[in-house]
Amino acid sequence: MGNPFVSALKRTLPRTLFGRSLLILVTPLILLQIVTTYIFFDRHFDAITRRQAAAIAGDLALIVDSLALTADAADIDRLFDMANRHFEMRMVLVPGAILPNPPSDIDSVLEPPLVRALEERVQRPFRLQASARDRDIEINLQLPLGVLNVYTSRKRLFSPTTYIFIMWMVGTSLVLFAVAVVFLRNQTRPIRRLAMAADGFGKGRDVPHFRAEGATEVRQAAQAFLLMRERIQRQISQRTEMLAGVSHDLRTPLTRMKLELAMLGNSAEIQALRGDVADMERMVDGYLAFARGEGNEPPQPTDIARMLQDISVHARRSGYLVDIDIKDPGTVEIRPMAFKRVVSNLVDNACRHADRIRLSAVRVDHNVEIDIDDDGPGIPEGRREEMFKPFRRLDASRNAATGGTGLGLTIARDIMRSHGGDVTLERSPMGGLRAKIRLPV
Repeated sequence: MGNPFVSALKRTLPRTLFGRSLLILVTPLILLQIVTTYIFFDRHFDAITRRQAAAIAGDLALIVDSLALTADAADIDRLFDMANRHFEMRMVLVPGAILPNPPSDIDSVLEPPLVRALEERVQRPFRLQASARDRDIEINLQLPLGVLNVYTSRKRLFSPTTYIFIMWMVGTSLVLFAVAVVFLRNQTRPIRRLAMAADGFGKGRDVPHFRAEGATEVRQAAQAFLLMRERIQRQISQRTEMLAGVSHDLRTPLTRMKLELAMLGNSAEIQALRGDVADMERMVDGYLAFARGEGNEPPQPTDIARMLQDISVHARRSGYLVDIDIKDPGTVEIRPMAFKRVVSNLVDNACRHADRIRLSAVRVDHNVEIDIDDDGPGIPEGRREEMFKPFRRLDASRNAATGGTGLGLTIARDIMRSHGGDVTLERSPMGGLRAKIRLPV
């Protein structure tokens, strides 16, 4: 078993190349900002705050020393007026008052530097508390004359460069992030187009407008895909042309043999030869159909439900009992004649070997699943996959007189895989065999 932390991390990380590339780009940027901000606050912000606190404490020390030199009320008022004008401090002296014992009630990163500065410079009992105005700090000093209440702005304790630095850092990071998103989308778009082209070609669809673009590595992959597509198409074309010649060469002697046998009478030996020639003709047709696959039929949007309805109606007209359960599979781009041949072949197989057949279709995620169930003898589980090999027959449970050449399932799987899907055999809930078709949307 793997590490659960690693498994959880893999589930959390993005799965797309765009997301992972963006994560690789953004993660160092965020770490750099965190480290820079920490260093800035630890060095610059702390130093500036200590100096500002020292300035406030120095101004208060000057006022306290000046008060010790004068006892005249008019002089005290002038001193307070100068402190208000030059130091931005409002002062009120409460004669004969005594400073209360409760500690300071300000909880801020600005308090410790100011406390240390007041202890070092003023050297008087003091108390810090929040002013009725949130933007001010109230400092209460115990003096021989009474309690001096000092109100000063919080702006004197910090520098606005802190916020300016953070705003510039975050703003430029967002701009760089937006630029990175645009460039990464342009780089990943050719990869997505290559994936879509490969997926479409794998489903048997033509991709005539695809071209190599993007970075050098992506262009190399696209060129390799184009070359592969050309080789596969050339191979299919050569195979089709070869089979056309084989069809002509084989059908001509078979036709001559049928004509010659028709002129020889109706003896038992002649009837046996006619049967052998007919079997040979069916085998040749089946082999050519298998090798030809779905041919050059172009894919087009097809209503799956309507096609299945037509197949079931045709089976009922032939006298078979076919139930149908279609749950809106939708429209899919397929080769309609080839796909109809697959479903019809599987339905015909079920009709030959069972009394009841059920045809159902449903759309599951990005696939259309079609099930053909019957109540026939079925196929043993160990031999189901073997039935997809060419010319394989299950003679123990399928009558050779009513069966084909053993190419039906092979052709069906060949056509479905050319559509990007597959055909599998399972045990049916009706007791017989279930042929499951999976068609990607």
